[in-house]
Amino acid sequence: MSASRRATPPLLRDLNERTVLETIRAGSPISRAEISRRSGISKPTVSLALQSLLQAELVRETAERPDGPGYGAVYFEPVAEAAVVLGLDLGARFVRGAVCDLAGSVRARQDVELTVAEVAGAVEAIERLRTSLLGAAGLDPDRIDGVVVGVPGVVETGSGVLRLAENVAGLEGRAFAEELRNAVGLPVTLENDINLAALGEQWQGVARGVDDFVFLSVGTGMGAGLVLGGELHRGRHGAAGEIDFVFTGLDEDVDPSGPKVLELASGFTDARAVFGAAREGDDRARGVVAEIARRIALHVATIASVADVELAVLGGGIGANGDLLLDPVGGLLAEWLPFPPRVEVSTLGEAAVLTGALAIGLQAALENVFARRGPLAASRSG
Repeated sequence: MSASRRATPPLLRDLNERTVLETIRAGSPISRAEISRRSGISKPTVSLALQSLLQAELVRETAERPDGPGYGAVYFEPVAEAAVVLGLDLGARFVRGAVCDLAGSVRARQDVELTVAEVAGAVEAIERLRTSLLGAAGLDPDRIDGVVVGVPGVVETGSGVLRLAENVAGLEGRAFAEELRNAVGLPVTLENDINLAALGEQWQGVARGVDDFVFLSVGTGMGAGLVLGGELHRGRHGAAGEIDFVFTGLDEDVDPSGPKVLELASGFTDARAVFGAAREGDDRARGVVAEIARRIALHVATIASVADVELAVLGGGIGANGDLLLDPVGGLLAEWLPFPPRVEVSTLGEAAVLTGALAIGLQAALENVFARRGPLAASRSG
């Protein structure tokens, strides 16, 4: 070991290597001199950090260079394949899956249909999907940092037990993460699917750059994911956003797909038919859409009046009909509230939950891949 390396305290060395790695991630391809300039770390210290990161295979030299003269400089980039993340979206009729690398690039994306919405079939489908995705991406299974699964229910804080999980038979009251961990042999994180949809919109959708917003999934049921101060708000039990209970104790039916709406929409085959007829000018269908918009606005107003969010994102099968819903919902909010939020339709659609799963997994993987290389780098240089 060199004298200069021996004289550097481990904590400071770790901090320098982390700073150099983040500088490379933010500005690659980047030269040694530019890393030093941007990070404020001396060139000799940058060189030591680079040596460790190269040995740990977290960065590599690259022939690619930014525009302008290079003057023979060596450039560096992060190794995106140092770890990968598996994201899954478990629904009543499908399991959607994707694998992304540390750069956030999706390397493979597939869906598996569930013939029966029950736990055993879901676990088997997830095992098949894991194998198929890794094969399609051509990735080493050992590179998987973890699995993040969006589930239709509340993941109870502390216990991890699923509550209010009615769409997949057998999930209610189950510690499903441990079961999946044993099945796939990997660390598993469970998160409510609507919460993940909100995080997906924050990462790659219409809520990018917005610190305070709510994502509403409006379909056969209704749920919300709430982001405050840039962070997902789960609440004390993990049940924040369960807005089906907002108007408990009141006589008025406010579910956008509830009995009264179904009664109004009788004669139409489904919600798609209602919105299609409304677009063609059918007065009865337009009346149904107006009632749906009013109910959505009531839910948004309740959240906005308490949390003062900047944005409300509409998702789900009904919420996707922005051409018919945005103006009436926005108009009602402007009438009812002193500071109404902006209302937008999800730009991710059916991919919102899966995108959020990858976002959570990627955040953890970026940290884990560095933390794990600490002892490895020390043993190699010791």
